[in-house]
Order: sequence, then C-alpha cells, then structure tokens
Amino acid sequence: MATIPVVVKHQGTKYDVEVDTDSTGEVFKFQLYSLTGVEPERQKILIKGGQVKDDTPMSKFNFQPGQSIMMLGTPGNKDVLTRPKEPVKFVEDMTEAEAAQQEGAIPAGLTNLGNTCYLNSTLQTLRAIPELQNALGKYEAPSSAMNTTGLLPPLDLTKQLRDLYKSMSETQEPYAPHTFLTSLRSAFPQFAERSRTGNGFAQQDAEEAWSQIVTQLRQKLRVKDTPESPESSFIDKYMSGELTAELECDEPAAREGGEKPVVSKETFLKLSCHIDGNTNHLRDGIANGLSEKIEKRSEVLGREAVYTKTSKISRLPKYLTVQFVRFFWKRETQKKAKIMRKVTFPHELDLVEFCDDKLKGMLVPVRDKVREVRKDEEDIERARKRRKRNGAGEDDIPGGKGAKKEDSKASGTSGDGDVEMGETYKTDAEIDAERDAALLAAKKELNALIDPALANDDGANQSGLYELRGVVTHQGASADSGHYTSYVKKSAPVDAKTGKRKEEDGKWWWFNDDKVSEVTADKIEALAGGGESHSALILLYRAIPLPSAEGTIE
Repeated sequence: MATIPVVVKHQGTKYDVEVDTDSTGEVFKFQLYSLTGVEPERQKILIKGGQVKDDTPMSKFNFQPGQSIMMLGTPGNKDVLTRPKEPVKFVEDMTEAEAAQQEGAIPAGLTNLGNTCYLNSTLQTLRAIPELQNALGKYEAPSSAMNTTGLLPPLDLTKQLRDLYKSMSETQEPYAPHTFLTSLRSAFPQFAERSRTGNGFAQQDAEEAWSQIVTQLRQKLRVKDTPESPESSFIDKYMSGELTAELECDEPAAREGGEKPVVSKETFLKLSCHIDGNTNHLRDGIANGLSEKIEKRSEVLGREAVYTKTSKISRLPKYLTVQFVRFFWKRETQKKAKIMRKVTFPHELDLVEFCDDKLKGMLVPVRDKVREVRKDEEDIERARKRRKRNGAGEDDIPGGKGAKKEDSKASGTSGDGDVEMGETYKTDAEIDAERDAALLAAKKELNALIDPALANDDGANQSGLYELRGVVTHQGASADSGHYTSYVKKSAPVDAKTGKRKEEDGKWWWFNDDKVSEVTADKIEALAGGGESHSALILLYRAIPLPSAEGTIE
C-alpha cells in the first residue's frame, strides 16, 4: 500500500491526510468525514485532474507529497464527530464509586445480617424511586445533641437511609447495612425480636418493615416544589392516595328510619389485594379490599348492625404500593400462615374503574388518548421495520419501491387544450414526516386533555395507568420463616448527547441479599404464587410517563 501525505483545506483549517493511492474516492471521503464531520455525500473535493467520486481510483490524480487540496461542504446535522471534551477514562482506571455509576453497572447487593432478607428486599425496592433518592440527598438531619437525660437521641432513620443509599451508589460490592438495621431496631423494637429456635434474631415480615420505613419518611422527609413554596411530606406527595368512603347500613329498617350513609375521606399508603376463593387476578383482590363489612351500633335501630363500607379512589399517587394480603394468624400453630393461591398481576395496571366519578372524568380522556398515541407509535415503528426488511435503497426515489401514489392531479395541458391527468408520489421520507407531525399533534392534544388540577399535582397519576417497577417476594409457608427477595426493573440509561432516556431493554435486577443478577421479564410472570415458591407480596407501580406538549417523554 502506497500512501502520500497531502494537506486538505476546509473552512480555514488544514488537515494532514495520508492518501492511499490503491484505494478509491469513497475511502478518501470517509477519511475527511472523520476529521471534519462533513458527510461524504456533502463533500466537494477540488483536485487538479478531475472531481473525486466514490468509485474514482485515487492513483488517477498523481498526488505529490505536501500537495494542497480544497474541500467544500458543511455537515448536514449538528451530530458531527467531535473530540470528547474530557479525556476517555477506562474502567480499570476508575475509582470504585465511578465504576458503580457507569451505564450497565451491576447495583450493590445487601449482606444478610441474620434473618434480615425481609429488610434487604424492602430497601432494594424502595431504592427504585428516583424522586426518593433526590429528596434523601437533600435531607438535613436535625442536631444530634444530647437530650436532658444525658443520653443520645435515637438514630435518625431517614438520615441512615440517606447514608445507606449513598454508600450503595458508590460500590458494586455487597454492602452490610449495620447502622440502618440498628436504627430500625431502635425505632421499632419488634424488629429486634430474638428467634425462638436459636440465638439469632427472628425473621420478620417485609410488609411491616416497608410500612414502618414509609411512616418514618412521611414524618421526616419534606420537599418543596419551588424555593418559595411551602414544604410538604414526600410520602404524601408521591406515595399516598385518597379514598372517598361511604358507610351504609345493610338493613332496610335503618334507611327507612332516616339513617343516611356517612361519607368520609381517608388517606391510603397502599392498596390491599384481599385473597379469597374467587380471587384469580390482582383486580379481583383490589375490588375485595375496597368493599368491606363492618359491625357497629346503629342509633336508629338502637342495636348492633352490619354496615357495608364502599371506597372509591379520589387521588392516585405517582407511586402506588399494592400489598397481597397473603398472611393470616393461624391459631393452631400460633403463627402467621400463608395463603398459597395463585393470583396474577399485570405489568401495566389500569385503576380508572376504581376511581370516583370526579377523578374518573379527569382520567378517562387522558387514558384513552394515551392508548391512541401508543397505537400510532407502534404502527409507525412497524412500517419502518417492514420497509427496512424489504430494502430501503429506493425509499427516497420518487416512483421507487418506497413511493406511495397520491390521488391523480392535473399535471399539464395538451396541445388541443385538454387537461392531462397524472399521478404524483410521496417518498417514504415524506410519509414519515407527515406521520411524525400527526403524532406530535396527537401528543400535544393529549397534554391539553390533562385537567389543570392534575397538571399542577406532579406527584399524582394523571392517566390512571401504572407500570410495574418493583416486586418484593416471599418463599415459604409462614411469615416467620422462609426467604424474601426483590425484583426491580432496570431503568433506561440517559443518552449523553440528548440528555433523554433511551428505550428500556425490559430486563430486571433480582436482589437475593448479596447476590444480584439480571433476569428477563418472564421471571416476573412466575411470581403469581400457587405454592411455597417465590410469590409476590408487595408490588411497586409507577404512573406511566406522559409526553410533554413538545412530544418528549417527561
């Protein structure tokens, strides 16, 4: 291979290039593309002896060492090749904290400190809430000065959770949550119960750990929408909903006597999935949980009577916790026994049917428009994939393989004055542009459908649709034994150029104490229960992200 050094001038800059005289013009153009960012098809290269075309042999030009060549052309877009502003750092040269924060890094597991799998699974699932990570990062613990008795106050559970998650973000090695566990047992002595069969600590219920941690966060962790706005509880904003409950006596005599139904508002931090002999799906269990029988005194009847309490959701939080009520107290064994029944649950949950009329009226138009937009997106993507399979070489050639015929239009006049009818065609690029414009208009319409009250509540669900993000599972027949693990859906990485999130790959992280592995979505399908194998106990759902008025996903 013979190479000759030449100088290429482009927009006032000189580039030293080695020309391979055995190659073609196409190779030379790609050399210049890597240096200037100007695509080969946009380059015009001025050389004495002729124009450089893709198939032109470079030996034709009889280059001389140091010869100057002029190149004209500008990049067709802004995504040109540029040198990185920061020097490239290889994983081998990174600190442990830097390596842990790289795209695709395996997250840290948690060491089992003796029957603490219930806590490890809970902590890993709560960690899947990015807003919680941000709020904890800004949390400032109150002063830890001694109290009047001369004793140090109990450890701040919120501070310990902040420090725990920070430490976990800086390593890929298993982390031992000693300080957080000490803080939890100090605040809630039930988690310090000793095992009846050995010297260690007893196994505990993950749902109880979840509830106690969330309750503490509700009291301590505050957030502000703007520097001027008042503080509010993080949990109240992002993880709590509201129920409108109606309590009515079942006996007609009470209603005939003038007793009116009592309507009240209640806050909920989780929805319960009650399991009975007819419960096959999560929807059945939620319906069971929103209707219950209560025995209380009726003032009209002057005695105890049975009442039905029916609840409807009047606010849906951005993050929804659903608990499978699988454990019940069994008198014979004096233990919490487990309901083994198989209950399926969806990756996408629609809760509109459980909302009251006011909220339902706000959500239905948005939900229906979301489904319409999704169908349009799927149709566009299918069309592009089909075209790619069939060959895209002629897509942008009028009348070519990718061209689409439009209605006939007048295209000229014959010599005798008659109008000649012709056919016009659209290229695939033009059709794609029209579809993209229509899709953007639909996304803007969707944004306009959001009720102002919901639009101003960024901690609420604005469509009624949720996507599954985390699952806490239990293996075994009793809450006091067995084993807990958790599954957390992998978040899409952020594109370094655009700052937007890429498409998710559908994979999940399985946290089994200190062991962390990647699994596919079909593993989640197997968590519906039906035996002593791993079954879902707690589900963490997130409101599906909606496109902004500009069409981007928020």
